[in-house]
Amino acid sequence: MSSDPEKMMSKADKMTKLTLTRWSADWRGATELYEQAANGFRASNKYERAKVALEKASQGQVMQSSPWDAAKHMESAAALAQKLSIWNEVADFYRKASELYVESGRAQPASDALGKAARALEEVKPEDAIQLYTDACEILEEDGRDQMAFDLYRACASVYIKLEKFADAATFFLRLGVAADKCDATNSQCKAYLSAIIVYLYGHDLKQAEKCYNDCSQIDAFLKSDQNRTASRLLTAYNEGDIEEIKKVACSSTVSNLDHAIIKLARKLPTGDVTAVQMNAGDDLDEDDLT
Repeated sequence: MSSDPEKMMSKADKMTKLTLTRWSADWRGATELYEQAANGFRASNKYERAKVALEKASQGQVMQSSPWDAAKHMESAAALAQKLSIWNEVADFYRKASELYVESGRAQPASDALGKAARALEEVKPEDAIQLYTDACEILEEDGRDQMAFDLYRACASVYIKLEKFADAATFFLRLGVAADKCDATNSQCKAYLSAIIVYLYGHDLKQAEKCYNDCSQIDAFLKSDQNRTASRLLTAYNEGDIEEIKKVACSSTVSNLDHAIIKLARKLPTGDVTAVQMNAGDDLDEDDLT
């Protein structure tokens, strides 16, 4: 058999087409050729052609009722699309892989595929990344695997913060808190609630920060936590206009144990404009607060 991947592709294509002399497609033989062609193209750095071969190999596995193997090929095609910076295909291929994993009854790899797509798109298409992270979380939630979604909640909240969509970021931390509660992951739960409060404060929304604190304090685990005491100190400092106390709390060990994105926000809390925060001002944040 020829080792030329282009000839393999041509032969495989013919094997999937019906003719007067071929009454049924040979998907098994064609898929093997597509897989070999993909390896040959990758070895010679012909990534575009390798990507096409993997798409066809994935289709071949679908035709053989093997969604798991089809999903693996789609993930490989997505990785090549990322290497080629074809971002719409990155999202489409990972989504297809995810659907195939769901068809295989495998929620974790289905969620993982969407997470990979989201990470690839964070910088270039952050809105798409948010949707992918959200869908990845929902797959795990529906499968009762909330604990496996913790990093996805954090990652999505971080993208929202970069987009300065602070209310949305806080909402995702609260979703993390709910998921952690289901899993009896008390420490993660309390850290998530404190993170949400800090995000609201950074977004100049003292009123919502206080409402969040009061709502979360209905939960016994949070009420008794170090994170609760830290949040209480912060809110008191804001209400009293105590800038030094705000800075002190922001550098506390409790805050230092939060996610890196939240630590950065805490260290840049708008202490120079406490009055505006108290009044829940709707003005845009100062550029200095965001750098």
